[in-house]
Amino acid sequence: MIEPELIEIIEGPPPEFQPTIQNWLQSLYEGPEVTEVAMCQLRTVTGLDIQERCELAWQERRPVLLDFPDQWGMRQQLDVVALRLSEVEEGQLLTIWVAVPGIPVEEEGDEEDGGAPYLD
Repeated sequence: MIEPELIEIIEGPPPEFQPTIQNWLQSLYEGPEVTEVAMCQLRTVTGLDIQERCELAWQERRPVLLDFPDQWGMRQQLDVVALRLSEVEEGQLLTIWVAVPGIPVEEEGDEEDGGAPYLD
């Protein structure tokens, strides 16, 4: 089994995922499940190391996962689609795009209101 590379959030609150408004981001991740691409930003002191580990994993065709505690303290993992490291006044900032599982698209006519399929 291929070992994924983990970006682990050890302390602090769960990341706040924001929907992305650029449609091209969805094309970065295509898989067997319906997903949406979301973004979160994290401050770090080891940003360059994280970036290098992720780039190496992607070159080796290994998955990169964001590992974080949810609001109840349970560990969750999401596929990392892309990341960017930048410098801000407070230090290093990682912008991470992840694939968030979505609600499966239902067949047309299965909806209660009889409308077209949609994703949340």
